[in-house]
Amino acid sequence: MKSKNIKNNHLSFNEQCYALLMKIPKGKITTYKALANALNTKAYQAVGNAMANNPNPINVPCHRVVNSNGAIGNYAFGIERKIDLLESEGVSTENGKIVAFKKLLFTFN
Repeated sequence: MKSKNIKNNHLSFNEQCYALLMKIPKGKITTYKALANALNTKAYQAVGNAMANNPNPINVPCHRVVNSNGAIGNYAFGIERKIDLLESEGVSTENGKIVAFKKLLFTFN
């Protein structure tokens, strides 16, 4: 059975990224690669650019997107703020990486 394509051609690429972000619950994280895969693309850097240009970071939780190796990655308001937000949601970090990365990883299946 072919996997369901989450892509919505009525939204811009960035809007599609933000719509997916809204599905990630507090206490979970995802990766730039997982977001790109859910959109049926390998444009991982474009996903990163979408996160950096998020017009509504209060409601669209781009802080929940990390690197595929569990590293925190960048954040428009600084890495320390990203870590604070993640930890306020119960996501532990250590030495710039997510603790229990695989356990907390949210995938778009």
